[in-house]
Amino acid sequence: MSLTSTSYISLFSKKAEAKNLKGIKVIVVGSGISGLAAAKRLKSQGAIVTILEAKNRIGGRLYTDYELGAPFEVGAGWIHGPSNRNPVKKLANKINAETFITDDSNYELYDQNGEWVSEQKFNEINRQWEDILDHIDNEIDLGDTRSLADVIEQEFPNALEDPLLAWAFSAYTEFNQGGPIEKLSAFYHDEGDLFSGKDVILPHGYDPILKPLAKDLDIRLNQPVVKISYGGDGVTVSTREKNYSGDYVVCSVPLGILKRKKIKFHPPLPKSYQQKIDRLGFGSVTKIALKFEKAFWDPNVQYFGIASEPKGRWNLWLNYRTFSEHNILLGLSFGAYANEADKMSASKMTKDALSVLESVWGSDVTSPSDMICTNWSKDKETFGAYSFPNKLSVPSDFDGLADGISGDFYKTLFLCGEHTTFDYAGTLHGAYITGIWAAEAIAEEETE
Repeated sequence: MSLTSTSYISLFSKKAEAKNLKGIKVIVVGSGISGLAAAKRLKSQGAIVTILEAKNRIGGRLYTDYELGAPFEVGAGWIHGPSNRNPVKKLANKINAETFITDDSNYELYDQNGEWVSEQKFNEINRQWEDILDHIDNEIDLGDTRSLADVIEQEFPNALEDPLLAWAFSAYTEFNQGGPIEKLSAFYHDEGDLFSGKDVILPHGYDPILKPLAKDLDIRLNQPVVKISYGGDGVTVSTREKNYSGDYVVCSVPLGILKRKKIKFHPPLPKSYQQKIDRLGFGSVTKIALKFEKAFWDPNVQYFGIASEPKGRWNLWLNYRTFSEHNILLGLSFGAYANEADKMSASKMTKDALSVLESVWGSDVTSPSDMICTNWSKDKETFGAYSFPNKLSVPSDFDGLADGISGDFYKTLFLCGEHTTFDYAGTLHGAYITGIWAAEAIAEEETE
């Protein structure tokens, strides 16, 4: 069964048809939002569900840190397309969470020398970026395995030499896709599906939306899974301490874990599945939040863009003052530079980020009173932030991973997560949706 965005609509447009799974035992590996969604749906249908989580907390790549006095989203930061169809927005509504639209038009851009870029010039850069992508979309053929950067360099030889255009391809494209344009598929770079509405943040914290999902679930923390046996009649999931037996297993671990083969599957994953995993891209977006005693920047500007070099180096800054009283700037690194930033110590990363700010505000930049940073590509339970269409991958590489995998007699292993849907890859709602799909697939197995 291959599930698509069409089947997503049908799943959520009708009342839950609670198939009776009473007595069926399901092991869910991972307590990110996809694993929690699967577990919640399965339990509502009567299944006995146990969740095994490697970390000492739930949420996976949705985690809010409050140490700065204001929420810092270590992982997912926005609800993308917060329409009434978006299941994550529905979760936010359940807890009456306040949302704030981050205004994409409230932007100031600075060039590689720290000089302010006029509105007219900024609009011209945006138009050039859009025109180049439109040209590529119209001219490139299905099956083209070149990267986006390769096609840009061939069709527009000098484009990426312009620091402002290079900034646009990083701050827009690399941020949106989570991977470097040097690896990103030229054909599939913007082919996913979207919910409507302007993106929002939750100014009081994102991860409280998980509480209703996790309520009353059997979650075992600090239990990294090392082996999944799914052959024969049923499954056995092994941690370093214990074996857990069940009828089915839902594996919701990040793509990075599958790529690194940190979990041993017995029998091994089918060759076609492993090839899909290998072809998909898995990148990093690095964040640093710097808190200052006083704001040296315009507190009313939503975003500051800086055409720093090399491409992707702390080139986008979110201003907390637009939605809080805290003097915090959130810097982001994208593409190839994000992986380099992930390797830095906290002190080195702070110094690196401050030097970019100093290129614009000079001696007005003060030493931060506090900071928090991320390094997703070095996290041993993730090895990256989110998936993207690599130049060698195709949509079925994502969607095909959602198809259940058979043991000897029936499908007993189901993968889910943002990497198992092309339409919604790299999003929190994509992860949630695929968790529901996995639960529905198990229910279908029981009715066949």
